[in-house]
Amino acid sequence: MGYSRGGTADGPGSIQYLRLQRGSSRSDIFPKLIAMQKSLKARNFAVFRITGAGLPNKRKLVCELENWGTGAGEERVRLLHEVEDILLDHIEMSLLPLIWNGSGAASVANAGEFAPLIRRLEPTGLSFAGLVFPVRLGALGNGYVAFFGDQLELTADLVIEQHVHSSQIMMDLLALDERRSVPSESLSEREITCLQLAGDGRISEEIAEKLGLSVHTVNAYLGSATIKLDSVNRIQAIAKAIRLGYIT
Repeated sequence: MGYSRGGTADGPGSIQYLRLQRGSSRSDIFPKLIAMQKSLKARNFAVFRITGAGLPNKRKLVCELENWGTGAGEERVRLLHEVEDILLDHIEMSLLPLIWNGSGAASVANAGEFAPLIRRLEPTGLSFAGLVFPVRLGALGNGYVAFFGDQLELTADLVIEQHVHSSQIMMDLLALDERRSVPSESLSEREITCLQLAGDGRISEEIAEKLGLSVHTVNAYLGSATIKLDSVNRIQAIAKAIRLGYIT
């Protein structure tokens, strides 16, 4: 992210962080976005992912989730027409949130001492104000979580908190894609059990003793699970199994 307020070891690359990112269904993700919307006093939200990365003139924003409601198609089209190019360029250079004022009485509140770490867009011609959080998780996980309304209430702590939640939302969507690409029967019950215990910090000897297996058999289960999860080592396999929801 484009700012830091006292980092921890449980960052996006850590096993502990991934334990919080267990794969969800879209029906589980939607309430999380509603809660974020209420915190920001926003009227609508939308989650966009970027497709066509690396292909000249092929990048575009694709809406994954939204709650615009029926009859709001014109607003969605106008939003993309006004700011799509800006968003596509911005995420290549920065992970700072972007805000803009709407026309008329609509506006975005200033973020106080946090204002220098938010990019404010020039008038967009949109009737509603907006706040968008960029998330960059690799080619398939790059995009924005966006909120729209009239008077968006912003504070430094709230912006940081909702940006973290935005990254979690995008990780959940990415995990859903990965789960669909891995057959549900790909991991056996024994493989999952061994991965779970390994993820809990047990070494092979301890896992073998707990399950009544030989160390060789435990390593065989962990090795086959690593291969099935298309991982280069046990640590990566554990991380991916957590992300896909096989283990916790």
